[in-house]
Amino acid sequence: RRVLKDYQGKVRWIVRDFPLGFHNRARPAAIAARCAKDQGKYWEMYEELFKNQKSLEDADFKKYAQNIKLDGKKYDECYSKPGKILEAIDANMLSGEKLGVTGTPAFFINGRRLSGALPFEEFKKAIDKELAAK
Repeated sequence: RRVLKDYQGKVRWIVRDFPLGFHNRARPAAIAARCAKDQGKYWEMYEELFKNQKSLEDADFKKYAQNIKLDGKKYDECYSKPGKILEAIDANMLSGEKLGVTGTPAFFINGRRLSGALPFEEFKKAIDKELAAK
């Protein structure tokens, strides 16, 4: 949030799916987020999921869908039949692996990878360097 605020109009934040295999609820959470995206509420679901990382069961996703006022019937249908969504998630995983991503969070600033939950100063240093080179 601070990066987006401090560098408003200078950076873009793009999120890609990378549900880690050892986290058995990561893939279902990615599906839930993409089902919300189908109704224009990806970021709202994204916030719900990160705010509630210890509550990621299917019933929790339905509750979050209600919290953000998704059409419940459309959400349920999407979540129960995620064919195209799974293709997109798999494509994101593959592209991340090709770029050397092995865990989350992973960030790229003009192709330079930053891994892990880093302090703001690390992002500032990398962004300022890129902006100065522009």
